Amino acid sequence: MPAAIRTSSLAANGLSFAIDEAGEGDTTALLLHGFPEARQSWVRQLPFLAELGWHAVAPDLRGYGGTSRPTGKAVYHIDHLTDDVAALFAVLGGRRKILIGHDWGGVIAWQTALRGKVALDALIILNAPHPDVFARVLADGWRQKRKSWYVAFFQLPWLPEWLMTRELGKPLARMFRQHSSKIPDEQIELYRRNAIQPGAATAMINYYRANARALGSSAGALTQLTVPTLMIWGEDDLALDIALTKGNEKHVADFTLRTLPGVSHWVQQDAPDRVNELIAEWARGKGLA
Repeated sequence: MPAAIRTSSLAANGLSFAIDEAGEGDTTALLLHGFPEARQSWVRQLPFLAELGWHAVAPDLRGYGGTSRPTGKAVYHIDHLTDDVAALFAVLGGRRKILIGHDWGGVIAWQTALRGKVALDALIILNAPHPDVFARVLADGWRQKRKSWYVAFFQLPWLPEWLMTRELGKPLARMFRQHSSKIPDEQIELYRRNAIQPGAATAMINYYRANARALGSSAGALTQLTVPTLMIWGEDDLALDIALTKGNEKHVADFTLRTLPGVSHWVQQDAPDRVNELIAEWARGKGLA
């Protein structure tokens, strides 16, 4: 039988984080979700990672789901988001620390590693490029600029929230289904309900408002990562161009890239079994499982 998922809350960095977790042991794997998702996006990974012998923990990020929702744009700056990661690891403990992030969770994971906030044993990134790679591809032409139009749109006041939450969040549900036919309906329904909670849409969008420049900046960070890093990329990503998979190895001493044809941006939900296999294969090769 797969390991059971346990739900609870955890106090860290002055916030209360809703978490799902599975497994035990002295290897802590922290899984960070993306926009506009929730901790449940990792429902197919937690039991599997527990079987690898890891204590796998997926929190709702600040402002999301059942986690504290502070108000104001500044509290969603990357400085605070990476401090959340460091605080969560400090509370969870574990001799070895593995950080896994998708989309915005991947942005936070990159920045946490680059700033040296946590002594990581491994970094696993799903559909999120190194910030310097994002900056280069964005500057090279209009292809990624067109795909990233929504980042500029999210800088507007109130209108993005209204469009996301009107009709009880049906536009958000339609967005997920337009990108992927494979995400379970119950997952999309959960994300819709989360987004229409009071203040939730603003909190989610404030990630973009507070960090428009940070998305393509590694200023003040390590010039090259030494932590072993695995990147898994769904090739049918409508928001992030496949060109963003090129050049990450220049910034990471030990870098592995695995791409998945026919898989959307929502990679761990589109192809959970394949993602799990890739993580396990790589982790065993690095002596982590």
